[in-house]
Amino acid sequence: MRRDDPGRNGGRAVDDPPAEAGGGAGGLPWRPEGLLRQVADLHRGVLTSGAADQLAALVARAAHAPVGLIHFVQGGKLRLYGGYGLTGPWEDVADTPLEDSFAGLVVRANEPLVIDDVRADGRASHPTASGAYLGHPIRDQDGAVLGICCAVDERPRRWSAADIASVAEAAQVSTLLITEQLNRYEIDRQRRFLDAVLDSLHDGVTACDDQGRIVFVNERMRKLWGDSGLSDSTLDLLTDADGKPIRRDDLGLFRALRGEHVNDTEVVLNGANGRSRHYLVDAHPIVGPDGHTVGAVQAVQDVTRRKRVERFRTCELAVITALAEAPSIEAAGPRVLEAVVSTLDWVHAELWLVDEAAAVVRAAARWSAPGWQDDIETPVDLPYGTGLAGRCWQVGKPLWIRDVGLPQSLIAEETAAASRLHTALAIPVREGFETLGVLTVFADTVEDPEDELLALMSGIAAHIGQFVEKRLVEDLQRQLIRTKNEYLALVGHELRTPLTSISAYTELLREADEKSLVADGPRLLEVIERNTNSLRDIINELMELNALDTGHADVQLTPMDLAEVVRDSVAKARAAVDGAPLVIEDELPDQLVLPGDRKRLRQVVDNLLGNAVKYSPDGGHIGVTLRATGHAAELAVSDAGLGVSSDEREKMFTGLYRTARARDGAIPGTGLGLTLSRAVVSKHHGSIELVDHEGPGTTVLVRLPMDAR
Repeated sequence: MRRDDPGRNGGRAVDDPPAEAGGGAGGLPWRPEGLLRQVADLHRGVLTSGAADQLAALVARAAHAPVGLIHFVQGGKLRLYGGYGLTGPWEDVADTPLEDSFAGLVVRANEPLVIDDVRADGRASHPTASGAYLGHPIRDQDGAVLGICCAVDERPRRWSAADIASVAEAAQVSTLLITEQLNRYEIDRQRRFLDAVLDSLHDGVTACDDQGRIVFVNERMRKLWGDSGLSDSTLDLLTDADGKPIRRDDLGLFRALRGEHVNDTEVVLNGANGRSRHYLVDAHPIVGPDGHTVGAVQAVQDVTRRKRVERFRTCELAVITALAEAPSIEAAGPRVLEAVVSTLDWVHAELWLVDEAAAVVRAAARWSAPGWQDDIETPVDLPYGTGLAGRCWQVGKPLWIRDVGLPQSLIAEETAAASRLHTALAIPVREGFETLGVLTVFADTVEDPEDELLALMSGIAAHIGQFVEKRLVEDLQRQLIRTKNEYLALVGHELRTPLTSISAYTELLREADEKSLVADGPRLLEVIERNTNSLRDIINELMELNALDTGHADVQLTPMDLAEVVRDSVAKARAAVDGAPLVIEDELPDQLVLPGDRKRLRQVVDNLLGNAVKYSPDGGHIGVTLRATGHAAELAVSDAGLGVSSDEREKMFTGLYRTARARDGAIPGTGLGLTLSRAVVSKHHGSIELVDHEGPGTTVLVRLPMDAR
């Protein structure tokens, strides 16, 4: 390929390049996908090594030249790779233009270039240059030019065949050296890229070699299982889905090292704080080119949140099922609390229902986790604003107490064993804007607030609120049906009986002669008058009850002394039974002021005392007490009469209901007194009920709020 060229002053050079090779930097004979294009913007620090400088020295010595250079080509420049014999600074020749240079001739022709006398060669880029030049292309395995290996002499000389062969051999060695370092650079670049990708994953990744030594742990894995990703302290906390401890050899990574492919194996990490985290593990062997296993890789996905969401759904379903199957909130409460405690892995829960009249929340149900020593002393009632439940009712929003042992915590009487409890959560049970109760749960560990848990508990509280409201509506519907039937019975008996008597005695008066009229008239008129008054009383009570129920009757709440009203009513009752073997005792404060309607409340007290007198036997004892308890006034009227069975207590307030004992004893009455009393008390935002009574008889308890509602 080399020929003499007399037209070029006797210099020896390669043949001119073919036309399609082009000239200048634009005609470089390399493929775009070549190694140097793959690693763009290389700099000397990437490829330079001591071996390149030593190779340049060997080139110079083998060619008997003072200077040896090895360049690689990048874009339109020559970048120095290794050098020997340079007299100036390295930076002066580190990057030189490829165009109009001898190196450019080598690159464009992809052939060696031998110039004995640079000054005599017309292709010199610098007319003042002198000396001799011997260059050989450095090619990759596909023949594309990577760079140039050259020997330079400052004086003209004739390059021998041995010189030319030495430079050619050096070019081949340079190819191996550059290719190796380019490959090493590319491998390092890809490794760094892969490390960055693995560190950005949400899954933890661990890899080991064929000896089981951990060789890689990504950032996520360090956060999940510690810096090593597989320390002995971590192994001690790992179990399978059934709670069985996992040995080191049973881990997915080492099973994969034995050739297994592990997919979606569940592993549980049991934290020191009693909280568990759940993971799914995938692991696979890494097979080398020879088919042998050279290592294994394991990916760990944290599915704790997914597991918790599934448990939350199960909990909500259990709560809905318990409410659907229970006749009352008291019956459903334990099952609801059990579902909550087991789902949260907490230890204790309580359900409280609001009694607005007494301004307290009353314990309706409680539940403790199995194995938990239930030494929490829970009171029956908590006043408004007192304790966790009372405070939650007061503020009307969820309360999260991170540690009830801290002085500033809101927990109070209901947790006498507070030293064993830490986190507490209270959620108001609502229906619309009305707070019906409070749901409280406790943990024996310190827990930080979680939005998902708060959402779950708020949803459960909403289900409970809907259940309570639904039961109230159903009770009202039953009461309406029962009232309708009782009204029919009233028309058929209570109204018909006095009307029949009035009609009969009127007929007797009409048919009586003058003598009989004078003798029996007053007695007959007295019977007619008594029955007429009875009818009037029944009609008035019905009209008043209807007015209260429909809202047509106003209740004027103004400050009044309830003690004075009760005292006057007791005095009237004593006067009515004067001379009868009946004792009325009272225990009243000097004054008890609250917002109320004096006339309506006097009617209630008269009804209760009238019933007590009516049902008390001779020699009986009637007790009347009035006292202030917290935010409520409590009026209790007791008698020693027939008493009311437990299953009849609530029916007494449904209208026109009379107990079997009253009917059998032929005791007069319509059954409207307690119904009318409940309507009045309800208008005062209070409550009225029959409570447990020692011995024979009945106790009616009225609670009225002492503050305006």
